[in-house]
Amino acid sequence: MSRQTSSLFSAALVGPALLGSIKKLDPRAMIRNPVMFVVEVVAALTTVLFIRDLATGGADLLFSGQIILWLWFTLIFANFAEALAEGRGKAQADSLRRTRTEMTAKRLTGQGRAFETVPGTSLKVGDVVLVEAGDLIPSDGEVIEGVASVNEAAITGESAPVIRESGGDRSAVTGGTQVLSDEIKVRITAAAGSTFVDRMIALVEGASRQKTPNEIALNILLAGLTLVFVFAVASIPSFASYAGGSIPVIVLVALFVTLIPTTIGALLSAIGIAGMDRLVRFNVLAMSGRAVEAAGDVDTLLLDKTGTITLGNRQATEFRPVRGVTEQDLADAAQLASLADETPEGRSIVVLAKEKYGIRARDMASLNATFVPFTAQSRMSGVDLQGTSIRKGAVDAVIASVSGQPVASRGSNVALAVRPEAETGVVGEIRAIAEEIAKAGGTPLAVAKDGRLLGVVYLKDIVKGGIRERFAELRQMGIRTVMITGDNPMTAAAIAAEAGVDDFLAQATPEDKLALIRKEQSQGKLVAMCGDGTNDAPALAQADVGVAMNTGTVAAREAGNMVDLDSDPTKLIEIVGIGKQLLMTRGALTTFSIANDVAKYFAIIPAMFLTLYPQLQALNVMHLASPQSAILSAIIFNALIIIALIPLALKGVAYRAVGAASLLRRNLLIYGLGGVLVPFAGIKAIDLAVSALHLA
Repeated sequence: MSRQTSSLFSAALVGPALLGSIKKLDPRAMIRNPVMFVVEVVAALTTVLFIRDLATGGADLLFSGQIILWLWFTLIFANFAEALAEGRGKAQADSLRRTRTEMTAKRLTGQGRAFETVPGTSLKVGDVVLVEAGDLIPSDGEVIEGVASVNEAAITGESAPVIRESGGDRSAVTGGTQVLSDEIKVRITAAAGSTFVDRMIALVEGASRQKTPNEIALNILLAGLTLVFVFAVASIPSFASYAGGSIPVIVLVALFVTLIPTTIGALLSAIGIAGMDRLVRFNVLAMSGRAVEAAGDVDTLLLDKTGTITLGNRQATEFRPVRGVTEQDLADAAQLASLADETPEGRSIVVLAKEKYGIRARDMASLNATFVPFTAQSRMSGVDLQGTSIRKGAVDAVIASVSGQPVASRGSNVALAVRPEAETGVVGEIRAIAEEIAKAGGTPLAVAKDGRLLGVVYLKDIVKGGIRERFAELRQMGIRTVMITGDNPMTAAAIAAEAGVDDFLAQATPEDKLALIRKEQSQGKLVAMCGDGTNDAPALAQADVGVAMNTGTVAAREAGNMVDLDSDPTKLIEIVGIGKQLLMTRGALTTFSIANDVAKYFAIIPAMFLTLYPQLQALNVMHLASPQSAILSAIIFNALIIIALIPLALKGVAYRAVGAASLLRRNLLIYGLGGVLVPFAGIKAIDLAVSALHLA
């Protein structure tokens, strides 16, 4: 048994689940599941009849008692599946509930830092609180002043702290998280009892899980089939009477229970709860089961370029010198200009120069160097050391700075005035290199030393490893991928081609994103997207699956129907897979249940009518020992198969990125054919045991 399967039946979960399965026998709870409610009604009626026969000395009490006992086991096993699924959620809810301990808040009373200490539960929307280092944030809110490091491990499970600050896309804070450094002022955005953690607790416990449209439709189908079999079984006694015989009530009940789709009826709720639970374990909170199902049916996937398709930071990949300059000279100058540059781009230049040319980083202090930081006005940074001036930055900015400065002649320290006609060729070469890099989707960074242009550093958005294969998988599943970026169309096209997405939207504005989603939906497609900013909120609300980053704004989290607690945009791909796994699991177990019922008919129907119609012996293909043994074996198998399928219902059917046709063939082969063959073998094995133990 796998490690994951073993954890499903751990003592910490099984004990409460067994108790919960007994409590769920309450008819007020059972009525929500039409199939199992009908089983409970007939089990209760036959129990009453058994007690009457026990008092009056009826016949076949051992056989009747066993049938009734297994009917109740069927109900308990069905409830056990649901209780076990809920129990896994409750374990996570208990962990979350610990973050909602009684806490106090420093509610500001006016200007400055004047505050009053109040219970956190008394805070109202709009109150402003002061949260200092070491304090717990008392409720959900938005930072309106200050910047602080916040520990969100209680919510996300991630030990690394995150930065929360006012005025940006990282201003939202969650109640129960802890400020580690500095202090912030937070405006409360959620009333007591309706915070993010409160909603998480309710959702993972299953308390607020609503049935999805597909689940409701399947429930209606199962209820309809159950009603049909009620009338079918009710008509049997009259046919038996016409044939000159009779059929005991307990046998009719056994037939009815094996005819109706009890297997999927018992597991349907557990499948839905487990689907949301898988997302929670993946650190994604789905606000509804509908969102999980929609993820499984997504046709179009909108993905932000930065941080999702690319690593998020441009990396130096090549040094492109002008004629007369060696790559090593360019690399040396670029590295010197980047030694004090702490940006990811600057660090990547230092690393590339070291790895490609063996140029080791030098100590800036010993060189008596002065670092020139980057500014929005100059669009350059660099270093001045020992009479040498090196600059790197935007191509136009570096060219402009060089064109008006003296330049050292090659091989001499004599400063000469720049002759425009002599410099035209170098400037043209620099611009040609820069244009070539831009067309390839990169960012050119010009380098100059002592007023002389040396060449260009090729900065590239690095496409994440394996992302092209991921998009190929999505394409096999029939999902169209669209990259969203603020880059110009030339750069966007190059990155889109490298990443393997189907389409891209360049220079995207919030209005452009919304228009694209509406266009796709107008064609009958389901759309998924992720976002973290207030400007993403309209598109997140419009998308069928809107995944908001937990680090994002309050507006984004409220607009989406899922929240990624790890704020990892690449999870959108996994979310689609989990949604498809939920739909596949439900479809596979429905197929198995129906096929399973067909096999049980061959066991119980010939046994029931054999004395009335001896010709039915031809249908007794399993050669069961006796009519009573056949009926008892079928009803025992009907109960045990539910327990056997619980791990599959909770873990989900293994998902593979294949087309719908291939998936259908695979499921029909495994769960359709398997649903027919397994009961034949199972019922025959139980029949042998029943006969050997003389139970029938």
